Amino acid sequence: MNTPAIISVSDYLGLVNHALRTIPHEGMVIEGEVVEFKVSQGKWVNFDLKDERAEAKISCFMTVFALNVPVQSGMRVQVTGTSKVFERFGKFTLNVTAITLVGEGALQKAYLALKEQLRSEGMFESSRKRNIPRFPERIGLITSSEAAAYGDFLRILQNRWGGVRVIHAPVTVQGKDAVQEILGAFTQLNALPLENRPEVIVLTRGGGSLEDLHAFNSEAVVRAVFQSAIPVVVGVGHERDESLCDFVADVRASTPSNAAERVVPDRREIDVHLAVSVDRLADRIDDEIQEKSRAIDRAIRAVDAFLERCSRMVSECERVLKSVDPREVLKRGYALVRSRGKILHSSRAVAPGDHVQIQLGDGTLNAQVAFNAVQEALL
Repeated sequence: MNTPAIISVSDYLGLVNHALRTIPHEGMVIEGEVVEFKVSQGKWVNFDLKDERAEAKISCFMTVFALNVPVQSGMRVQVTGTSKVFERFGKFTLNVTAITLVGEGALQKAYLALKEQLRSEGMFESSRKRNIPRFPERIGLITSSEAAAYGDFLRILQNRWGGVRVIHAPVTVQGKDAVQEILGAFTQLNALPLENRPEVIVLTRGGGSLEDLHAFNSEAVVRAVFQSAIPVVVGVGHERDESLCDFVADVRASTPSNAAERVVPDRREIDVHLAVSVDRLADRIDDEIQEKSRAIDRAIRAVDAFLERCSRMVSECERVLKSVDPREVLKRGYALVRSRGKILHSSRAVAPGDHVQIQLGDGTLNAQVAFNAVQEALL
């Protein structure tokens, strides 16, 4: 009879963990229902993964940093990780490295939880949304080059406006690589030199289920849209489809085609607008000319009235001046007498024998003073 080996508890658990490491975890995904989901100290995540068909469950542990989707108890998920028995607690635990939501129910719960969180952060506020340029010259396009959305967007863009440079960042829009590729596209477009950088980014894809639209509901992608230095237009799916990216976008479009309609104007509408504007401008110019013409006419009539008043005043002044004109007085029988070129105001200014000039209304007489009546009177 062989003597049993005696080993310590820690050594035994070491053997168990060594055996657990031989399990090919890389190629294995475990699916189950989340129960008793808890987050401790803001960084440690603990929950049990329960089998719905049997009374079996696995204790799971992961860090908050590895938790890339909102998780709640009752959700169905798929996890990958490594198994270990922690020596301190003697508890079998699955160290989760990745977690994926499964089924519409789980995705809907995660969607609503993240939506409420983002809303509480103010990321949906209309006050923070930016305007997009009216006539962009460069448009960044993030979508799959193989999707119908890509062709629809370019076709509508060309039909409406044309002459716009489209900088396409091709990505997969669903599947395990979609999130990282979309994040890389935002980084690439925002890092372009200013002279080559698009003036607006369009993130778009066709319709699909909630699972198909998972990348557009990813918290990382939503925050990339929110943090983009370039304004973002999001057009996902059909009229009724919605994603969290829609709510944080600067402009929300209902479909990929509508996204093209939102980023460029319709040249026909612009032509009509220009024609109407030209007509209105012509009417305004005509109105201005008419108004100025009427103002000039009014000014001329003011001037005419002024000149007429001036003419009457001149005539009146002329009449007054004529009435006091010495020549007019002389014509009525008066005379001006000058001695040595000066008008005589008194008979005492001359003596007998002095020569004088007598100005009458129709001419001048030269005369000699024969006697001075005043002097005669004094004698």
